[in-house]
Amino acid sequence: MTTAHEVNFDGIVGPTHNYAGLSYGNIASHKHQQSVSSPKQAALEGLGKMKLLMDLGLKQAVLPPQERPDVAALRNLGFQGTDADILDHARRAEPATLAAACSASSMWAANAATLSPSPDTADAKLHITPANLVSQYHRSIEPPTTATVLRAIFSDPTRFVHHDPLPPCPRLGDEGAANYTRLCPDYHTPGIEIFVFGQTALAPAAPAPNVFPARQTRQASHAIARLHQLNPQQTVFVQQNPAAIDQGVFHNDVIAVGNRNTFFYHRDAFVDTPTAIDEIRRKYADTCSSELACIEVAPHQLSIKDAVETYLFNSQLVTLPDAAQSLICPAQCREHPATAALLDEIIAADNPIASVHFVDVRQSMKNGGGPACLRLRVVLTDDELAQTHPGVLLTEQLYESLCNWVQQHYRDRLAPEELADPKLLTESRDALDQLTQILGLGSIYPFQGYRSSNTTT
Repeated sequence: MTTAHEVNFDGIVGPTHNYAGLSYGNIASHKHQQSVSSPKQAALEGLGKMKLLMDLGLKQAVLPPQERPDVAALRNLGFQGTDADILDHARRAEPATLAAACSASSMWAANAATLSPSPDTADAKLHITPANLVSQYHRSIEPPTTATVLRAIFSDPTRFVHHDPLPPCPRLGDEGAANYTRLCPDYHTPGIEIFVFGQTALAPAAPAPNVFPARQTRQASHAIARLHQLNPQQTVFVQQNPAAIDQGVFHNDVIAVGNRNTFFYHRDAFVDTPTAIDEIRRKYADTCSSELACIEVAPHQLSIKDAVETYLFNSQLVTLPDAAQSLICPAQCREHPATAALLDEIIAADNPIASVHFVDVRQSMKNGGGPACLRLRVVLTDDELAQTHPGVLLTEQLYESLCNWVQQHYRDRLAPEELADPKLLTESRDALDQLTQILGLGSIYPFQGYRSSNTTT
């Protein structure tokens, strides 16, 4: 009998983790803009969350960070000279552009790609499309490396299909699995795939103050469904509530989360939520021959403002080895009275969620990324898992190696004015060079090919 597993691929926080406030519409990111960060603490917090899931009996894997500062991106914008010259010129001329080239945003792996597992696709292969991330410059430079990494991890063409990112234009803006949910009775059985979009046409060129444009378009969602060879009867397209977007719900995973036969969402998450839920229930019943457990949170139970503040819906909803489901929540949920009370109600109620585990990922939360932002969910059959690059699968030994690696290479603190420090570039490249050896991924970074002739500090 075929079995399958959901593997959480978490992004390792990079050595240049900082608070530049680059993410338009992300309230936490702007609130902590120009704060001093701790890359070491951030990376260890992320690894600690991965270790918790591994200890709970779940399959856990890692995705390496991207090369930052991205000197090549700055060269493409006309900055010239040695690497040190380029960093200094960018600091003086366009500090925001330098900050974008230093962003460690690839840590939020939920935005890396959309993956449709083989039980859902017409050719019975896992389909992978890296997100183009065109809405934010600092993220739009990620897709080439993301594609390289995913191709290195899932390299068997008989089992894995890799698509190019969608064309980089606003009409096809794609933010990856942060706007995607799969529901199924069991991971190895066919399920339904929900794509959430924020707009049906181009966003205004100049949004009104405090009105945030959506980042995922309907056209992009439909394109990915076609590329992944999904059955329209097993696919749902839902529009996100613009009022929720304006309150900081920049991705759907900030206001809804699903796992297997359970969908946990806020009543104000979607445009015409009752109709959307009816379609989701119906297609789930038709595809899965069973009933979907829907857990709705009403505004009087928790406001959208409090949901964004605590990132309750950005928790991971996982299935434990005993088949019970558990929420992996940010520590802020435990510290917020209304959210803590709601969680108590959910655990006591008759639904599949049986427990809650809290994780401290404060460095990520200050930039607007909770536990679910840090991971990319990948459903793999036993056969597909056997063909996945083993070096990225978390074990006790790999966890210890990664913690030691962070302790050796990461700074305890990083201030905004230090982003142009050429030593930071050298430190980052040294760290990533060693990481590729730890993970056995080979030369996945451009600097590993041109570093010796191109770096002057």
